[in-house]
Amino acid sequence: MALKMMLAGAAALMLRQIPVATVAEQAPLVAHAPDDLPMEPSPIEPSWIIAGEPVARVGLHSRAGDDAASTAIWDCTAGEFRWFFDWDETVVILEGEVHVTAQDGSQRVLRQGDIAYFAGKTWATWRIDSYVRKIAFCRKRFPAPVALAYQLRNMLRGDRGSQGGLAA
Repeated sequence: MALKMMLAGAAALMLRQIPVATVAEQAPLVAHAPDDLPMEPSPIEPSWIIAGEPVARVGLHSRAGDDAASTAIWDCTAGEFRWFFDWDETVVILEGEVHVTAQDGSQRVLRQGDIAYFAGKTWATWRIDSYVRKIAFCRKRFPAPVALAYQLRNMLRGDRGSQGGLAA
């Protein structure tokens, strides 16, 4: 335990030394109407497709200066496929609906206005009967030592409500 605490402390100290992009290097505001974003083809990995011929597109809205987060509009036509969430992803359904089966077997239908979170490094099966359009907020997961350093910091601060997250 003492070794873990020393490693976490060292990781936290190292994090303070890493230069972070300044606000001046990034656009202070990026704003678009969802319909104004140019959509590009975003083919689904063929081996993931279970049924149909789903056609997906994506329109990048913004990307964080450190490339650890992005926001995009994504849409897809009818079909069923498995999807691997490499990053943590929160979605807001803008139009249509999708039947989701998580890797633990839980099922949910997401419709316009619904918000859902998909943990990174997990699979889900998506069944789209006609069409779905979503906003996707994606965030890369920190490497384990960095995440541990944040959790330790939160614990020392008494941030009980963060559920082990990365509250500032």
